[in-house]
Amino acid sequence: MIVCHCRAVTDRAIREVVRGGASTCREVARACHAGRMCGGCRPAIAALIEEERCGVDVLVARDGIAAAAS
Repeated sequence: MIVCHCRAVTDRAIREVVRGGASTCREVARACHAGRMCGGCRPAIAALIEEERCGVDVLVARDGIAAAAS
């Protein structure tokens, strides 16, 4: 699913960057450019970082708002 519409960056690309060592939105932006334009996707990027870091299932809604999955 596309997370950053400005740069057309998918959740898969962001997860790959996080697995490669990125641990902040800024580091993700440097690596794949997600979150560098309008910033509207930063909450979703932060949720993906947290999910990858903690192994928590997080659902990212179409509007970019993250919610924990039960």
